[in-house]
Amino acid sequence: MDSYDYVEVKRPPSASGSQDLIWNVLTILVLLATFICGLAILSILVNPNSALNPFPPPTMPERVVLPTATVTPRFKLEPTWTPEPTPEPSLTPTQKPTSTVFLTEVPAGPVTETPTASPTLKAGQFSFVLQQGSPQAIPNVIRTEAGCNWMGVAGQAFSLNKSPVVGLFIQLGGTLNGQLFETLLSMTGTAIEYGQGGYEFVIADKPIASSKTLWVQLLDQSNMPLSDKIYFDTYAECEKNLILINFTQVK
Repeated sequence: MDSYDYVEVKRPPSASGSQDLIWNVLTILVLLATFICGLAILSILVNPNSALNPFPPPTMPERVVLPTATVTPRFKLEPTWTPEPTPEPSLTPTQKPTSTVFLTEVPAGPVTETPTASPTLKAGQFSFVLQQGSPQAIPNVIRTEAGCNWMGVAGQAFSLNKSPVVGLFIQLGGTLNGQLFETLLSMTGTAIEYGQGGYEFVIADKPIASSKTLWVQLLDQSNMPLSDKIYFDTYAECEKNLILINFTQVK
């Protein structure tokens, strides 16, 4: 029988074992990274301002508490004089006349208003007086669309420091063309076309001549007079259908 020599052939190590090791290491690294990411996400959910959050929420600004606004009057009026009650004169009984009184009919004339002095203040005690140069008759330069079909009186009121005053009442009254004129009320600052403290009254729809039968007067918020009644003339000419009357404060 022939004899055979068995030669052991060494095979190279299998590559599959080292590949498995690599995959196992990679799997462990992936699991570890997933775990770390989960912890980071949980930390961000619990505390959005965490240093791990790459997009932290914006910081809310502090709430600013504004002080309460206090309304201050633009113009402080001087204290007005408080009228004292004037005792009424006592009536002295007189003997009735025995003669017969004959009534004489007087022809009716145009209605005229009897000017009455202010019951509270004398002329030198008012806070406002007529400004130098007033009244002034000029053409209607404001209501130009009305043209000559308009007549009015307008102006402003000025304080001690020559600033326009708003919020003062001003009234217009008297008679015009033999008829009693309805007393009108306005306020300074309502007709800024004439200035910041401007006022305006529409008197008629055409120029009418009159002599010292219409008047304007300044009043405070209690309807106490701040000026005397200023009587003024009006004219029948279209070139004089706007009467400017300004007031200025003297005390």
